[in-house]
Amino acid sequence: MSLQSRPPLVPFLPESAPFTAEQRAWLNGFFAGIFSGDAPAGATALSAGDAAALMPELKADAPEDDNAPWHDPSMPMAERMALAEGKALPRRLMAAMAQQDCGQCGYVCETYAAAIAAGAEPKLNLCAPGGKETLRMLKQLTESAGAAPAPAAPAAAEAKTAPAPPGTRDNPGTVTFLGRRRLNKEGSEKETFHIDLDLEGSGLDYAAGDSFGIFPANDPALVDQVIAAIHASEDFPIAGKTLRAVLTHEVCLKTPPDALFQLVSYLVGGARKETAKRLAAGEDPDGDAALLDVLAALEKFPGIRPDPEAFIECLEPLQPRLYSISSSPAATPGLLSLTVDKVRFEAFGRERRGVASTFLGAGIPEGTKLKAYIQKAHGFGLPQDPAKSVVMVGPGTGIAPFRAFLHERAATRAPGGNWLFFGHQRRETDFFYEEELAAFQAQGVLTRLDTAWSRDGAQKVYVQDRIRAAGAELWAWLNGGAHVYICGDAKRMAKDVEAALADVAAAHGGLGPHAAAAFLADLKKAGRFQADVY
Repeated sequence: MSLQSRPPLVPFLPESAPFTAEQRAWLNGFFAGIFSGDAPAGATALSAGDAAALMPELKADAPEDDNAPWHDPSMPMAERMALAEGKALPRRLMAAMAQQDCGQCGYVCETYAAAIAAGAEPKLNLCAPGGKETLRMLKQLTESAGAAPAPAAPAAAEAKTAPAPPGTRDNPGTVTFLGRRRLNKEGSEKETFHIDLDLEGSGLDYAAGDSFGIFPANDPALVDQVIAAIHASEDFPIAGKTLRAVLTHEVCLKTPPDALFQLVSYLVGGARKETAKRLAAGEDPDGDAALLDVLAALEKFPGIRPDPEAFIECLEPLQPRLYSISSSPAATPGLLSLTVDKVRFEAFGRERRGVASTFLGAGIPEGTKLKAYIQKAHGFGLPQDPAKSVVMVGPGTGIAPFRAFLHERAATRAPGGNWLFFGHQRRETDFFYEEELAAFQAQGVLTRLDTAWSRDGAQKVYVQDRIRAAGAELWAWLNGGAHVYICGDAKRMAKDVEAALADVAAAHGGLGPHAAAAFLADLKKAGRFQADVY
């Protein structure tokens, strides 16, 4: 059956189609793009058989796998875009995103890019790791390609009316907050919490390696300050709600959008107007743009009184936050755990706090009901063969999925070896789950534990240093078929760990630089090198 022989209706895949949610999203965006031009105002669901029959033709039209050479969040935007020059629009959109498959947007990068290019996804601000820089580039790419997202095509609109599967971003479940305990000891410079949640009645189902999506609320104190900064009443009505309610639950108060500075430029004059216009254009006239949040942006132009509704329209939606799950359903059915750093830092003489980490770490009492969902892992999970050994590298809160892995391996009596590299600032105050890890070692579940403490001595020691020091044995594990996992910071840690692994391959495998890089690339292709980075 050919695409040309089908009726001129916009097809979409129903939930019963034998594809993942991400595959359905990509295919529905594809259908919207190629059929909507001649389509009547309607849509027709493809049967599973029709969808399967179409797959060979769709794969033939899909771009070749070019290994996404721009997949390096530490690479400057200009370099990533240069690597993608001449590629199809979806590939250039992926290059702008860089951080592939973190899942925070509700897609994987490939399906998000395809949906934007097809006009099926009008929101360009969903790439949380990329932030404002990525948003600007996505706008530039879609506008220059004449593909600025239009209102959803009939297929996409029809597909969105179908109920989403339970426990997903579009159809979250309700979980109960059971409590928190601090993992750092007294004297630590950090605040990290172990969070427990009850899944009973939520409809949520997860596996070790999945992530947990939470819909947070903004800090009430910050909301008060924003309301005061625009000289408005908290009860000002906006779409049937109050200004306070909208600021608390619906809009992001973190990075100020360009549209906010554009609005400010209409309210001020002289040098202040010029500053606002330059900020709206992505410039940094005072050298502080990277530190601005919405409140700091307002305080930069004191005395303005924007219309509250116009002000709200300039802000981005408050997006859910994703956390790696640190529990195993095989070990603790009905319970889900997280390992959460409470984000806080000083800027402009004020303490800044992370939205979700403050919400979970201090903002809600035990027994609170929360809307939440499960983001299924994409290429991040334990080997299908439980006899395979695993090497896990997770400093700081990067230990979260590996705690889940260890509990899973213990509960299922997996015979494969388990090796964990963990690091933080100080052993005495920042050794997360120390007693659990010791118990796993005593039980024979945790075969080897290597730790790195960056502030305990005159010389800073990181997990990549421990990897190089253990190179001979690590190389033996890799040659024996072990799988390697990394979780944590994408811009620094993950890149440094990958370099250390390449050094191990070179030093103990007798490989040259190019061969060592090829060895790691082969591990990735085989699914033996997986990363959960952000």
